[in-house]
Amino acid sequence: MQDAANLRHEHVCSARRIVIKVGTNVLAASGTPAGGLDDSRVGGIVDQVAALVKAGRQVALVTSGAIGCGMSELGLKDRPATLPMSQAVASVGQGVLMAHYERHFRRHDLHGAQVLLTHEDFDNRERYLNACNTIHTLFELPCVPVVNENDTISTEEIRFGDNDRLAALITHLIRAELLILLTSVPGLYSERPSRGSGGQVLDVVERVDERIESLAYDDRAPLGVGGMKSKIEAARATTEAGEAVLIADGRAPDVIRRAMAGEAVGTLFLPQAGRLSSYKQWIRFTSRPRGAVQVDAGARAALVERGKSLLPSGIIATEGGFQRGDVVRVRGPEGDEFARGLSNYSQAEVEQIMGRQTSEIEKILGHSYYDEVIHRDNLALVN
Repeated sequence: MQDAANLRHEHVCSARRIVIKVGTNVLAASGTPAGGLDDSRVGGIVDQVAALVKAGRQVALVTSGAIGCGMSELGLKDRPATLPMSQAVASVGQGVLMAHYERHFRRHDLHGAQVLLTHEDFDNRERYLNACNTIHTLFELPCVPVVNENDTISTEEIRFGDNDRLAALITHLIRAELLILLTSVPGLYSERPSRGSGGQVLDVVERVDERIESLAYDDRAPLGVGGMKSKIEAARATTEAGEAVLIADGRAPDVIRRAMAGEAVGTLFLPQAGRLSSYKQWIRFTSRPRGAVQVDAGARAALVERGKSLLPSGIIATEGGFQRGDVVRVRGPEGDEFARGLSNYSQAEVEQIMGRQTSEIEKILGHSYYDEVIHRDNLALVN
């Protein structure tokens, strides 16, 4: 592995398009369990983002804090326990949150452009591309996209769960080279810190594997919904797509500026080789699978080793009630997922043609849209 300083210069200092995620507990004012914002900290983050924009970089800011702001405005001490209450509180807090950002961006002759998304915006390819085009257009204006989950309409079925996942998806969406996750700890510890001991922060992580995942623990501050586990999951998804991730303490002075200058702050997760195309990133990481097909050993070898399409003859089972055009998991003979792809047929149709030859499709179904159940251009391997 290269020297850590060189790695930071290659993957952090040189990044031209960046996604920065700010957690609720980074923004929360100390001593305010109801979630009031520390306005000076918001201003400090905006100052650093504005400096990057003025230097010619493109920055999208993913921010938490709507529910925390709403709690403060409404005088609530405990985080809402039900989805309707969370939605209502977020609807109060989102405007307050954006007002803070807009006021500070105005000091730099910039605007904070609100972008609210749900998982459905990523599942649907057309909406996904519309969101991408909107953010790229904002980069051409004196604007910084300020992205948050649309908590006021998100249901349990379409929620991201935390903004770490949303930040990873935005990184894929706009093809950013770097994702910075600002949290309330200095980075990923090599072992869980004991009481009275700060622990050692890893400088560089080459690959997110089982050992790295085992270092995650979910000590969460009262207002947050993520934790280190969700950040490592976001780092895995981002680095496997070929993009770098930095986890750092968002409360540390000038942490963004120092990181972009190459200082050894936080933990850098290195991108893996072979960056996927935008379309295959969407298949592999963004769109949620609606079902699965299980294939035999011959079909698996054809897909993995020879880059072939999936034909009905290699399919041995299906699940999930998927429809034509849905993304499905592709499982091997033992049930392990090794790919995802866009199905040309519904589950009901695949059930009828699986194990049969391509030449039999029209006779069985009365039509033949495609020879393949999943074309190789619509297939992305997992790991």
